[in-house]
Amino acid sequence: MIQWVYERSSAASVDRVIVATDSTEILDAVRAFGGEAVMTRADHENGSQRIAEVAATLDSDLIVNVQGDEPTIHPGAVNAVQAPLEAEPQLEMATLAEPIKNHEDLFNPNVVKVTFNKAGRAMYFSRSPIPFVKHEGMNQIRWEPGLAHGHYRHVGIYAYRREFLLQYVAEPPCSLERMEGLEQLRALYMGARIQVAASEWPSIGVDTPADVPRAEAFLIEENRGSE
Repeated sequence: MIQWVYERSSAASVDRVIVATDSTEILDAVRAFGGEAVMTRADHENGSQRIAEVAATLDSDLIVNVQGDEPTIHPGAVNAVQAPLEAEPQLEMATLAEPIKNHEDLFNPNVVKVTFNKAGRAMYFSRSPIPFVKHEGMNQIRWEPGLAHGHYRHVGIYAYRREFLLQYVAEPPCSLERMEGLEQLRALYMGARIQVAASEWPSIGVDTPADVPRAEAFLIEENRGSE
């Protein structure tokens, strides 16, 4: 899985791809296929802290965090998440989102939802369905897809201004972050702006073992279509 993430990220418009890990198994696996990996401390609470340890040693203004459980990430998505920071020098962060199209994802706590304002700035992230639909059919399995208009799934990729990333990891977790288990809420609590760009590339994050067959099927179908 990590090789898929590495190779697809490397196909984007980036200068360098580094796997930050505290696992010797992952380190060895990445180096075995010719990738670059760096060992980090084992006491990090989230991925942002882990990449910040590596980012502190780099001379780069822009850092993109592609999570290792996103084997279907498209190179275009990596480019898209960088674009807002390249266009707006004062912007601290950017991420991606795509429309939710089914009832299961809307109510799945492992599928993180995001709402944003008319300028595309993130307003909130949650594991619960947001916004709430004042409609009696929302909680029914036969929920009409049309009612999902305005519901978006957060795609697990971030772009940070390096300076802000280092400031972010120096701050203690906020109560919202602890309750939801979502590290990006700390950035909103700090007052940072997170631009939410639209993802044009469907993806499947591997949050649980049950997601593995879905991701495998996605990749098989994608490769079949490219033949």
